[in-house]
Parts: sequence; structure tokens; C-alpha cells
Amino acid sequence: MSENPDQKPGRNRAAAARDVIQSVIAPQSSIWSSVLVVVLAFVTALVVSAVFIVVSDPNVIQAPDLLTALNVAWQDVSGAYGGLLTGALGDPSTIIAKLSSGDAKVAASAFYPLSETVVAAAPLVFTGLAVALGFRAGLFNIGGEGQVIAGGLAAGFVGFSVHGLTGFVELPLALLAGFLVGMLWGFIPGLLKARTGAHEVITTIMLNYVAIYLTYYFLNTTLFQRPGRTDPISKVVDSAAMLPSLAALNLRVHAGALLAVAVAVAVYFLLWRTTLGFEFRAVGANPDASRAAGIGVGRVIVVAMSLSGGLAGLAGANIILGVQYSVTPGFSSGLGFDGITVALLGRGNPVGVVAAALLFGGLRAGAVQMQAATSTPVDIVQVIEALVIMFVAAPALIRAIFRLRAVRGIGAPTVSPGWGG
Repeated sequence: MSENPDQKPGRNRAAAARDVIQSVIAPQSSIWSSVLVVVLAFVTALVVSAVFIVVSDPNVIQAPDLLTALNVAWQDVSGAYGGLLTGALGDPSTIIAKLSSGDAKVAASAFYPLSETVVAAAPLVFTGLAVALGFRAGLFNIGGEGQVIAGGLAAGFVGFSVHGLTGFVELPLALLAGFLVGMLWGFIPGLLKARTGAHEVITTIMLNYVAIYLTYYFLNTTLFQRPGRTDPISKVVDSAAMLPSLAALNLRVHAGALLAVAVAVAVYFLLWRTTLGFEFRAVGANPDASRAAGIGVGRVIVVAMSLSGGLAGLAGANIILGVQYSVTPGFSSGLGFDGITVALLGRGNPVGVVAAALLFGGLRAGAVQMQAATSTPVDIVQVIEALVIMFVAAPALIRAIFRLRAVRGIGAPTVSPGWGG
């Protein structure tokens, strides 16, 4: 008996829907194996970086015998990594002594290293989430840098131009401005990809330059430039627009860290507890099957890129309203590109992104102490970060080194394959 042709579209749509569901759900089953690969990648990066530390010390090369060389090498590596850990978390004996002092400010100073780690990690959480959200929808948002700058400009402008409002109004208004302008910077490449097939990597890179040079332009106008200054620096944001901090205790940690955690929880809920989040993951896993299953792929692309840009815009607002309090050229410090690293290390999962941001924040906060204590260049932190990403991007290499069994379904979310793909 021949099959009724009218039933084929319905059957094809049902099969496509099953394909989408399986491709979206299956990768979650291997999360712990994926975490193990990331941890081992970090350990391997530390080992390789230790080799660089050792061979860069002439005292090791010129040692009279092997035992002396090994002793000097151990002192170099243990001193460098010990300084890195102390600079990121603090020295246990010092912490205990300060907590026992009975003075509030002295006790609070015991947490200064941890405070610096959190301050460095907070904007990385936002940019990491921005990239991770794009990954889940099959998009490679390499324009986080421009979105950070655009969001910071908007938040700073509201912060120093709106007066007379309480902090309960002005601060949310400034944060919202950063989010919305960041969304705009993500909406443009999302719309171009959905309507014309223009690849988001190219369009977001171009928008990075637009944001950079707009910063130089605005900082040389009376609208932004601080009165009495000729260098490119903006006016200072009102105290009502500043993120609350523990400055009274000589700590720079501010409420932006709490906001970053709250946003990470919201993104997790969006991705795994809402229909829109399912559509993001479905399109990222298989856009053709998603389209056949009735999902509006173009709409998903535009919404995902817009939200991704908004998250990166919050990173810019976090810096201006919580750390710098004024806009300067280069205030983003490469955070948009660092977000790619954080998202990759976090495997595109909001929980992993927070953990990766804290790790990288600790590395950067500890680098100064490491250099002061051992004269090890802070550049070694960049080496560690690069090696971590290299090993995370090559999980097969890590499994081969540690003789781990391969598990199907491990991997970062698929990003879009190419122009118009």
C-alpha cells in the first residue's frame, strides 16, 4: 500500500523534532567527564608553564650539578605558584593574624587578595556569559569588546549626566543603559546574519572598531570630556550611580559581583528552564532540523545576539560604575576577547563560566604578588591561560596524555560553520 504524500511533511517534522531534542539533551549526560577534562587541562598547563619558568632562569642552566639545578628549579616553580596563590587568595597565617587583631579594618584587609580576585572576575562573568549564550545558539560572538565599550559608554553617560536621583533609581538606570546599548551592538550583527547571511564574526569585529573610535570621538567632546582636562577622560559618575563597595574597609569589591552571579543564574534558567532557551540550544545543535521542526531560526539568531550583546554591555557598566567611575580609552582591557576564553573553559555552561571567571580573576590578581615575590614576569599568567585554552580545545590530547576513556557527546556547543551557514 502506497504512503499518503500528505502525511510526509508531518512525519518529517516529527523526525526533525526528535533529532533536535536528542542533540540538545545528549551532551548534558557527559558534563562530569567534560569537567574532568578541563581540570586536567589546567593541571597540564601549569606543568608546561613550570617548564618555561625553569628554563628562563639562568641559575638553573648554570648550576654546577643536576641536584643543584633541580633544587633551584623547585624553588622557582614553588615560589612562583605560591606567590600566585597567595596573591589570589591570601596567606593563611597572615589572614589568621589579621582576623585576630580585633580591628575591623585590619581584619577586612585579610580578604584584600580575595577581593581583588572577585573584582577581576566580575566583568569576566558577564563577557563569558555573553559568548557562552551565543555558543549555545550556534553563534560566535567575537564582538564582545565593542559591546563592552558601548555598554560602558552608555552607563558612564547616564552616570555623570543624570543628577538629583537616588541610588535606587540612578544606578539601575545606568545599568539598564549599558545593557540596552550593548544589546543594540549585538542586535545589528544578529539582524544582518538573519536577513542577509552575513557572518557574525566579521560584522562583530567591524563593530568593535566602531565602538573603539566612537569612544575617542566622544571623549573629545564637551558632552563627555571632564572640564579642565585636555586628555581623553570623561566626567566622573555621580555617587548615586556607583555600584556600592566596601571602600570604607579599603576593599574594592563591589555589588557588581553579586549582580554577575544573579545574571549567571538568570542565564542558566533561561537556557535550561524556558522555551526560548530550548530554541537557542536547538538552533545551535542543528539549525536545519530546528527550521524543519517549526522554530524561527532567524528570530532566534537576532534574540540570541541581542542578549549576548546586552550581557557584554553589563560588563562595561560594571567597570565604569564599580571600578573606574569614568570613561577612558581602552577601559575594556580586552575583556570581550577574554570572554571567549572564559566561555570555552566553562564549556558554554553558566556555572562553568562563573568558575572559569574566578580562576582567571585569581590568576590576574595573583600575578602582581607573584612578580613581587619571585620576579617571575606577570606574562606567565598569559602563558597559562593560553595553554589552558589550547588543551581544552584539544580534549583528545588530554585523554591521550592521561589515558582517559573517550565519551560521546563531550564538546563545546557548535558554532556557526561559515558565511551564511
